[in-house]
Amino acid sequence: MRILLVEDDHRLAASLRRNLGEAGIAADAVHDGEEGLEAAQTTPYDVILLDVMLPGLDGMEVSRRLRQARVHTPILMLTARDSVDDRVGGLESGADDYLVKPFAMREVVARIRALARRHLPERTGLLIAGKVSLDTGGHVLRVDGKLVELTAKEFAILEYFLLNRGRLLTRTQIIEHVWDYDFDGGRNLIDVYVGRLRRKLIEAGGDDPFVTVRGSGYRYDADDP
Repeated sequence: MRILLVEDDHRLAASLRRNLGEAGIAADAVHDGEEGLEAAQTTPYDVILLDVMLPGLDGMEVSRRLRQARVHTPILMLTARDSVDDRVGGLESGADDYLVKPFAMREVVARIRALARRHLPERTGLLIAGKVSLDTGGHVLRVDGKLVELTAKEFAILEYFLLNRGRLLTRTQIIEHVWDYDFDGGRNLIDVYVGRLRRKLIEAGGDDPFVTVRGSGYRYDADDP
């Protein structure tokens, strides 16, 4: 999952990026409303984490302009103001959820994941395909009932495939979805990660669900249990 973080407090932004990265969520950070508006319109993020009090355009105006531009990416607003009028104003500007500072990182992660899966028929944090069961909330993978350890990036890549079962995902799509814009690896790194996932799934008693589409990317093929 890749999100946009619009937060003018550089220290808080760095802390959020670090903690979100540990949860398998890549975050691009910008620090004012104009930058946030431009980034949100040029990159297909899963969620936008948007501070209300920003230099230049404030968060509510950014949200309004994004909705006017028909950018439908879910928006989670962050603010130190917790009056009813403030919350209502944020939601009426086009935001989908509202979180008051100070907040717990676990709640930020949970709300981001909830917003990212709201378009799914089953809005739970459990993704199941064949023998694979991925608990996005608990950050746990089980294959045929066995617990399998994954790195944060392996988890994020597998989650992306499970959310897009049956669809061809190019290496570029995977990079843009799982890494932030500081990514400096090559496209072959995706082949390495898919190879690791294949090995771990098979060693745990599962099947190999990855279909290589030569010259394009990969498709995850697995039936529901």
